[in-house]
Amino acid sequence: MSRLLHVSSGPYAPPVPARELTVTSADGSHLHVEVHGPEQAPPVVLVHGWTCSTAFWAAQIRALTADHRVIAYDQRGHGRSPASPACSTEALADDLEAVLAATLAPGERAVIAGHSMGGMTVMAASARPRFQAHAAAVLLCSTGSSRLVAESTVLPLRAGRLRTALTRRVLGSRAPLGPVTPLARRILKYATMGAGSAPHMVEACAHIVHACPRKVRHAWSHVLDLLDLDHGVRELAVPTAVVVGSHDRLTPPVHSRALVAALPQCVGLTELPGLGHMTPVEAPELVTGRIRELVTTYANSAADTDVKEGA
Repeated sequence: MSRLLHVSSGPYAPPVPARELTVTSADGSHLHVEVHGPEQAPPVVLVHGWTCSTAFWAAQIRALTADHRVIAYDQRGHGRSPASPACSTEALADDLEAVLAATLAPGERAVIAGHSMGGMTVMAASARPRFQAHAAAVLLCSTGSSRLVAESTVLPLRAGRLRTALTRRVLGSRAPLGPVTPLARRILKYATMGAGSAPHMVEACAHIVHACPRKVRHAWSHVLDLLDLDHGVRELAVPTAVVVGSHDRLTPPVHSRALVAALPQCVGLTELPGLGHMTPVEAPELVTGRIRELVTTYANSAADTDVKEGA
C-alpha cells in the first residue's frame, strides 16, 4: 500500500469525504472508495491514472461536491488500496464494476471520468453489462488505447526502435523516486506537465506520484507497455468527450485523435495548448466544466427518462 503523501493546503489538498468504504473486487482485492457530496445528487465517478490516487482529483471533488455525489477510488496498489499480484486490464475492469455496484443504485447512471490509466480502465470495462447499465456518459482525459510506449515522446529522440526500447526502460524502471526535491519536481514537470504549469500544480503532482510504491509502479508499467484496448474503444457506446494537452509526452494527442475516430458516440475533442499529461490538475476548471456539461446533458436526461419509464 502506498504512503499517503499529498499537499495539505490549497486547491489540491484532498477534501474530507462524506463517507468511506472498502469494496471487494471479483478476485477478492480490496479497494478504498470515497464518496463526497449529497447522497441524492447526480453521481460522478472519478478513476485516476498510473502512480496516482484519489488525491489527484482533489480540485474536481472540491468543485463538484456542492451539487454532485462524487465517487472516487484508489486503483489496486495505489493510495489506500492494497497491492495485488493481479495486474491486468481485466482486473481494472473488474474493479470499476465492483465500485459501480457498491455505490450506485440499480438503474442509476453516472458520468464516469478517467484520466490516463483511469481512461484505459473505462475502455477495458466498456463491454461489461454492469458498466453499460451504470454509465450515462464518459470523459477520457489524457489517455490512449494502444502503442503507448511507441508513441511516447518523453525521450526527445526520433520515433523508432531505439526510442521505444529506451522509453520502455525508463517507464518500467524499478528505481525508487525518493523524496520530493527540486530536481524531482523538474523531472516530473518535464515528463508529465506543460512548461507553464504553476509550482503548486507541480508540487501536488510530485507528492502524489512519489507516494506510489516502486513495485506497484513497475508492475503496472508492463500492463501499459502491452496495452491493446482498441476493441474497447469501439464498444464504448455512450456519449464520450475527450481532453488532451497539446504537449502531453506520455499520451500525445495522436492517441486522442485516434479515440475520436473510433468512438461510436464522440461528443467532442478538446486539445489544450501548452498543457501536458496531468490535465485535471493543469486545467481543473475546464475538466470540471466538461464533467458538469456531461451530467447536465446526459446523466440528468437519463434519470428523467428512467423516472418516466418507471411511472
